[in-house]
Amino acid sequence: DDLGLHIVPLTLHWEDLTYLDGVDIRAEEFYERLSSANSIPTTSQTPVDVFEKLFQKLLDEDYAVFAMLISSGISGTVDSAMQAKKHFADAPVEVMDTQLVSMALGFLVLTVARAAKDGASLEECVELAEATYPKIGVYFTVDTLKYLNKGGRINTAKRLLGSALDLKPIMEIRGGKIELVESVRSRKKSLLRMLELVERDISLNDQVRISTFHAAAEEDCQKLMDEAVARFYPIETIMTFVSPVIGTHTGPGTVSIAYMKG
Repeated sequence: DDLGLHIVPLTLHWEDLTYLDGVDIRAEEFYERLSSANSIPTTSQTPVDVFEKLFQKLLDEDYAVFAMLISSGISGTVDSAMQAKKHFADAPVEVMDTQLVSMALGFLVLTVARAAKDGASLEECVELAEATYPKIGVYFTVDTLKYLNKGGRINTAKRLLGSALDLKPIMEIRGGKIELVESVRSRKKSLLRMLELVERDISLNDQVRISTFHAAAEEDCQKLMDEAVARFYPIETIMTFVSPVIGTHTGPGTVSIAYMKG
């Protein structure tokens, strides 16, 4: 159904070409190329003028605008939106640094969009987003810390520790940034441990929504979802890909689980 959502893609730069994430390159194609590439793509935030044009278009159509954006700890996109917002000082435009990524952000957006469709005001949508944020969590594991390190997303000491011991790191998005939770000895254990962490975070009496998502690791992602369904009886499930912009920093083999309580 139409929830009135507009997705603003981030940008990938790779081997002298520029791609809009999800528009010019599909996730399957991206990870197939990345696994054998000699270079790692770079990413850039959405330009200010893209937000200015979209805000103006929606306002001209008599919509209020609530931009719910990827964490500022991962991308500078929220800064672009805040700059654009200055040109609409008296208009119904709100910009939120969600401090989330991927389907953790997706759950927040879906919650607010569904409320808006049911008649919630802009102010009520902002309040709902702020109230919902603490109910959301996300964990992920990677095959290698190479991509996180090259992107400056994890410190060198932690990279060296993981490499030296051949451990599988489990990370989370906390306070809008990637934080190492712990490391385990195998891929299988990393998947099981993520489920244990979700179980720790939620009450088994809570209704919960679950998403698993991956970067060229569909089999492990499906196993994670199957086990999550058996454990948590979620009221909504979504299985999808890690977007190329995020996958640039985490690499092929990434598997993640996001949840939202309530």
